[in-house]
Amino acid sequence: MMYPLVLDLAADKIPVAVTCRVLGFSKQAFYQWKAKPVSDRDYDDAHLINAAVDVHHDDPEFGYRFITDELNGQGWTASRNRVNRLCTLQRLWSVHARKRGSQRRPGPPVHDDLVGREFTAERPDLLWFTDITEHPTEEGKVYCAAVMDAYSRLIIGWSIDNHMRTELVTDALGMAIMRRQPNGNETILHSDHGSQYTSWAFGQRLRAAGVLASMGTVGDCYDNAMMESFWGTLQLELLDQKQWKTRDELANAIFEWIECWYNPKRRHSSIGMHSPVTYEALGQTKTTDPTP
Repeated sequence: MMYPLVLDLAADKIPVAVTCRVLGFSKQAFYQWKAKPVSDRDYDDAHLINAAVDVHHDDPEFGYRFITDELNGQGWTASRNRVNRLCTLQRLWSVHARKRGSQRRPGPPVHDDLVGREFTAERPDLLWFTDITEHPTEEGKVYCAAVMDAYSRLIIGWSIDNHMRTELVTDALGMAIMRRQPNGNETILHSDHGSQYTSWAFGQRLRAAGVLASMGTVGDCYDNAMMESFWGTLQLELLDQKQWKTRDELANAIFEWIECWYNPKRRHSSIGMHSPVTYEALGQTKTTDPTP
């Protein structure tokens, strides 16, 4: 708010009329504020909208619903109606949801379903799946994005944070690409229609790596059943085992569970009762060793 600045400059002998003209508001508005300064609620709203602007800047695809969830995850207490009102005043809208009269702008890109519920692959890096889950702690929620190779159930990329902005999924994808170095236009990545997966940043990361995007039916969990199964295992074997106090505690536990237990040791009946790491090693041996 600029009105207190007028008072400060007036103390330095700068005329009120000059300051108001430079700052772009009338003397009448300034004197009305001076007679009745803003309420505590107004100050709270000002701080809240500044935080909302920061959230929206990090991911312009977020509308007021996502912004509300993110703000509450950061420790704010705000209803969706309040955030919607402030975002409207600030003209803060999702880049995909802004209205023009009675028409909407075109929505985010939606990719064809290249999988058709065929959840198997003959070799690594033909078919990947990805998704996001969340779990509460006493500090707030922890979000985890993961990328799985359908061939072995190996988690080849993951990312853990206290938000679900687009970088959560691009970081998980980046780890998968760095680890696997997929051949261009051979690997399919299957996801749902979440805004993170339809974002420009995520699509650009896929295109740069030559990974083909695939999406299932909106709202149908069976189209990403392999990831749903993985989250169910994580929930049963780790997340529901205790009440988690801090985000760091849970994040470290998820990391250890994936990299020290699930990938190298946890056996799966669908891959011959091998762990993902062992199954890939056996597959590599069959491919490279000569037949006796």
